[in-house]
Amino acid sequence: MFTIISCAAGCGRTAITGSPICAVHAANPETEASRIVDHIHKQKTVTDLNAPGLHFKNADFSGHHFYGCNFKGSSFSSCLFTKTVMRMVFFDFSDFLDCDFTKSDLQFVSFAGSRIHNCTFEGSELVHINYGGTHTAHCIFNNSNLYNSRFINARIEYSDFINCNTKRVNFIKARQEGLTFKASNSAEAIFEPDIY
Repeated sequence: MFTIISCAAGCGRTAITGSPICAVHAANPETEASRIVDHIHKQKTVTDLNAPGLHFKNADFSGHHFYGCNFKGSSFSSCLFTKTVMRMVFFDFSDFLDCDFTKSDLQFVSFAGSRIHNCTFEGSELVHINYGGTHTAHCIFNNSNLYNSRFINARIEYSDFINCNTKRVNFIKARQEGLTFKASNSAEAIFEPDIY
């Protein structure tokens, strides 16, 4: 897992990997985001990266493997994550706009509390993913395996789950509007809590 080093400014936030300070106290947060992207591009496998609170635009993370990384509170606009592999990666309370996760393999990843708009996860392995409390709108999950993922207390709007494995996917208290589950095994998903 990523090493937690406190920001040298004493704010209680965690410092960005390779820097003594957090994104809030960075003199130039855009430069820090570019430095992190360059760091990722230099290696196929990225481990223990701590990059919370940064803003990434038009970044290409395709084909990289991420293990034990932290991007909490970051924003991603028009970024490519196609064919990425992720294990234990944290994107809690982040923003995703126009991002592409097509054919990715994500397991034990957390998007809790994030806004995910106009993104595609088509043809992906999305196993044990935490989408709890997200606002997900105009997204495509078609032909994906969402086994045992959670959308608890999420708001999901105008999104497609066509031909998906939704076995044990938890939609309890999720507000849904305009969703399509055609050819998916939605009967094996959890929409109401079990009462004993």
